[in-house]
Amino acid sequence: MKNIFTKEVTEEVIGRIKNLNNETQPLWGKMSVSQMLAHCCVTYEMAFEDKHPKPNFLMRLMLKAFVKHTVVGPKPYAKNSRTAPAFLITDLRDFETEKVRLIAYLKKTQELGESHFDGRESLSFGKLSSNQWNAMFYKHLDHHLTQFGV
Repeated sequence: MKNIFTKEVTEEVIGRIKNLNNETQPLWGKMSVSQMLAHCCVTYEMAFEDKHPKPNFLMRLMLKAFVKHTVVGPKPYAKNSRTAPAFLITDLRDFETEKVRLIAYLKKTQELGESHFDGRESLSFGKLSSNQWNAMFYKHLDHHLTQFGV
């Protein structure tokens, strides 16, 4: 799996994002391109902002037991996978706004680097290694950019 913390991979992903436009259609799924960009921003909102509530103890236990390996493991996501409620984007979003937000999050993540994330607690899964953070960030982006043909 590529390392999102490296400048080269970050620039590659940003290039893929810049190949999208407001009219880009998905190869599968129901989200519009602007909704997909907003959806991808949620992972970074959870890492950098106090915007989403922390799941309660029981929910975190369930997430760690049943979801964590899928999210931070090496296996790619299946097409049309179910998503957590916090990641559902059903309203209209502005394409340019969401594109700029996602690119800014990517740059911030790369600038902070692996050491910033190693052992850092995620909102849903507890402490993660930098490899697990990388898998969560990169695999999700790659899945959705592939969904939109870039």
